[in-house]
Formats: sequence, C-alpha cells, structure tokens
Amino acid sequence: MLRLPPYRYHRPERLDEALELLEAHGAMARIIAGGTDLIPNMKHGLFTPDHLVSLRGLGELKGIEAKPKGGLRLGAGVTLAEVAASEAVLGAAPALARAARNVAGPQLRNAGTLGGNLCLDTRCTYYNQSEFWREALGYCLKKDGDRCHVTRTGRVCVAAHSADTPPVLMALGATLELASPRGRRTMAIRDFFMPDGVWNQKREPDEVVTAIEVPPVEDGLRRRTAHGKLRVRKSIDFPLLSMGLAAWFDDAGTVVGLEGVVTGLGSRPRHLTRFGELALGERWSPDLMEALAARAHAQCTPLENHIVDPDWRKAMVPVIMRRTLEQLGPVEGAA
Repeated sequence: MLRLPPYRYHRPERLDEALELLEAHGAMARIIAGGTDLIPNMKHGLFTPDHLVSLRGLGELKGIEAKPKGGLRLGAGVTLAEVAASEAVLGAAPALARAARNVAGPQLRNAGTLGGNLCLDTRCTYYNQSEFWREALGYCLKKDGDRCHVTRTGRVCVAAHSADTPPVLMALGATLELASPRGRRTMAIRDFFMPDGVWNQKREPDEVVTAIEVPPVEDGLRRRTAHGKLRVRKSIDFPLLSMGLAAWFDDAGTVVGLEGVVTGLGSRPRHLTRFGELALGERWSPDLMEALAARAHAQCTPLENHIVDPDWRKAMVPVIMRRTLEQLGPVEGAA
C-alpha cells in the first residue's frame, strides 16, 4: 500500500493568508488545489512537503466571466468540470471546454482545477513510479539521481508536459495572473513554460496562479478553435499527444491567422513554427489540411519518455492533426 508522508494541512480563507503561509514555510510548503496529481505523487515519494496550503476555499480564484467580443476571464480555482460545462467558454472558445472535458475522468475533473492543470508536474516513465521502483533503477535526473534514462545523459531532464488546457490557451494568446508575497504580475502563457522537465514553469514555488484571460476577437474576424488528443485509453489517460488550434477568418472565409500548439512530446508545450504561414490568405480545404498535417509531422519528434513506442506516436501526429483541423471547418456561415 502506498501511504502519504506526514504533513500539516492549511486551509486559508483569503489569498493574502495563503501567501503568508507560503512565505512562512518556504521550501517545506506546497500549494494544493484539487490535489489530483500532487497526492499520488506524494504517495510515490516524489514530494514530501511538511505543509500543504490549500486554495480550495479562496473565493478570489473562482468564477468564469464572459467579456465582450469573445473574451474570457477564468479564475484559476474553477474546476475542469466547470470549464467543460460553462456556456461562456462553450460560446467563446469551445476547444477549451473540449480540452477540459478530455482530462482524465469525471471524478478527477470535479476536483482538478484549471490553474492546477496549467501547473501540472511533468511526467515520465522513469519518474512516475513508486519509491521502490525508482530506487531499483538508481533514480533519475528529475528526482534523486544524476542521469536521464531517456537521453542516457545527465544534462537535461526531458520528462513530458502532459496537460491538455495549455495548448489551447497558448493558441488563443491567453495570459495568466500570478500572486506572491512580493506582489502580482501578468504573463503570456506562451512565455510561462521552460524546456526543463525538472521545473518547466517560470513560476516561483510561492507564486499562485490566480486567473487566466482569453483575449477578445478583433472586429471583422471570426475565431474558431480545436483540441485533439491521443491517449492509450480514451476515457482517462494522460495524453501521448495533445494539441490546440486557433484560427481567425475574415467575412469571406479566408484565413487571416492560425496558431498550432502541441504538447505531450517534450518538457513544454510549443508552437509549431511557420505553421500559420501555410494558411494565410487561403480558404479552408482538404489540401490545406493535408499540408498543415505534414508540417506538424515534420516538426514533432516524440521521445521515449512514455511507455508507448515513439515511432508509433510520431506516425499518429498527422492523423490527430487532421482530425483536429476538421473541427475548424467549413467556416462559411459559422458563428
């Protein structure tokens, strides 16, 4: 049986109280929201904090607000189930609702939060194991060891980013707000992640994500969004590949902007380079989708950080991309 290590649980009622607790306990404290990822990791001995500071009771982190022209403001403490069911999200960015709905199963979506999904720890075949399993292998670069068993070196950890909502939010150009004992700041989600599997976020351990903002659509344009996911079991598993797309069309149905973001392959979600250039000035068509799927296939190189064969995962990139692109068209008469 996997048991939790001893810890003290704090449930503050205000954000400033939570920040004071994080400052007081320093490196021995960790933030907990839904706990759907943290608690299993603690049972595996990956984290052994002395203090857990809960965000569940903070009303300041709740709520979903529809803003003019397709903008959104989402509290980081809203559950994934709430995001998936929100009429505001379904109207402004349906792919975000789809991504939230594709996370795990209903029990976990009812507990897990949007902020928690953004800050999800990276995953790897050699990391997400019991203490006994990891010790038998000599541990790994991410936890207690000095070697990455994927790359066979000790320079950089390549544990995979495996959250579903960040690719969609990045494609939309969303920003997040952070609060710490030192103050508040705003950051584009595309700048939030780093290529380091040990700690892939530009967030200090005592910083709390408080809200996410999705920008409005410019006058005269229509925005469509899509989310695709590859996993072993469709009902619950972490992604082997997850992608978010956002496209902007003028009144004639011509593409004026396209963003594609993929994750599940490396330590951070990343924009597909020169992806949108293929579509600019074009009308949506099967030939265009084939060209975009081929561009994604050329840029995506899975590693052995998942139990599934990387060659099969690469072969599935254009398949999942085509299915995701189909969610964006046809656009004539679309809302």
